[in-house]
Amino acid sequence: MPKIFAIVSILMCMTVYSQDVNFDLFADGFTAPLAIENAGDDRLFIVERAGVIKILNSDGSTNTDPFLDISSLVTTNGEGGLLGLTFHPDYGTNGYFYVNYADSNGDSQVSRFSVQAGDPDLADPASELSIINVEQPFPEHNIGTLTFGPDGYLYIGSGDGGSAGDPGDRAQDLSLLLGKMLRLDVDNPGGGNNYGIPADNPFVGDPLVAPEIWAYGLRNPWKFSIDEDSNMLWIGDVGQGDVEEIDRVDISSGGYNFGWRCYEGSEPFNTTGCPDPSELEFPFYEYSSSNGTDECSVTGGVVYRGSTYPTLEGLYFFADFCSGIIGTLDNGGNVTFHGNTMNTPVSFGKDINGEVYVASINQGRVYKIFDDDLGIADSNFAKPVMYPNPVQGSLKLTAQNGTPIDEMIIRDLQGKTVLMKRDIGNTNIEVNLERLATGLYLVETTNQEGNSFVQKLVKL
Repeated sequence: MPKIFAIVSILMCMTVYSQDVNFDLFADGFTAPLAIENAGDDRLFIVERAGVIKILNSDGSTNTDPFLDISSLVTTNGEGGLLGLTFHPDYGTNGYFYVNYADSNGDSQVSRFSVQAGDPDLADPASELSIINVEQPFPEHNIGTLTFGPDGYLYIGSGDGGSAGDPGDRAQDLSLLLGKMLRLDVDNPGGGNNYGIPADNPFVGDPLVAPEIWAYGLRNPWKFSIDEDSNMLWIGDVGQGDVEEIDRVDISSGGYNFGWRCYEGSEPFNTTGCPDPSELEFPFYEYSSSNGTDECSVTGGVVYRGSTYPTLEGLYFFADFCSGIIGTLDNGGNVTFHGNTMNTPVSFGKDINGEVYVASINQGRVYKIFDDDLGIADSNFAKPVMYPNPVQGSLKLTAQNGTPIDEMIIRDLQGKTVLMKRDIGNTNIEVNLERLATGLYLVETTNQEGNSFVQKLVKL
């Protein structure tokens, strides 16, 4: 009883907060991370803009050797770089994965690579097979995301090629691959290409339309995702300057026209020669990014399908790159903006269990959805950053307000102290918890001003 009473006493002396969604630091030390993917196991693959893919393990550690380094092939001019990664549905058998990067000409190159036969943590940089190359008229609005759908086909989001207002009206030009969603059969190549055309692509047989096109009228679909549970395609299409849009359509059919450059979101932009609005697919949700707002560019996200937080089931997570605001959408189009913001959120991803992560390009960090705090703190104490969480080996804590941490106590749920460090006098702590039993713990941190914060910690 005395140990439990000590915990209760701590809780009663502190101010109670409420926070429905929180992103906590999971790993850092990356250089301009742009994408987060998994290969069907407990690893995460972090794509760095310069042309490197690193492996992030479930304990928050990063492998020393990169999984792939093709920086010699990649240009980062404009909006270039290594921009996308996806793994073949049969990756465990064939070892194929696909990347998208800006090549030496600044054009969008989609290629297949293979993992090394004897080492699952290393790819073969000499195994490149070119799938498709799309010429970029400007160094912006490149191909971004690529992913496999439940039908086994490769979906590729291609921007309009750049410059303000799509001056070539490329997004509406069905003879071009720019401003489109492409759909390729990489398992059955034909026609002299390293890919085939799915027989049910919507424009197959029309000699005036590129058969690779599955949908069109997109400006910059930098990040999109497919939610296989609902069979829905979600697209975050970056606006020209006034409207950011999120599109949601059924993946079982194609031929959608999302309206750019006729419309920016639901607002008319340049309607000369455009189809009737009834023929267009208008946004599922949109928000303003015009002058006077903090918003500038939507970061399309993913639908939560994890098991840790049942109340988040089916919610679509997205962000704004400039304001750092995190939002969720439900199936009815209702939006919730959450209290926390993040520095330059550029990409979302999921692990094998459906838990959600987000990358900050400027900070070089990867965050994870984790309700790690009890919502209990002294009112003038900024919560220390604690990561990774869950933890297997070493736990790190960093003070956010510059005041050195004086004491850290870890207790189990019965109130027993399992680890204590006093007179620390540092803003950074690292402790090895390998010997700690698997379970849930409470971590109390006190700074030199006497302010405390209690957080939950999961030990794997």
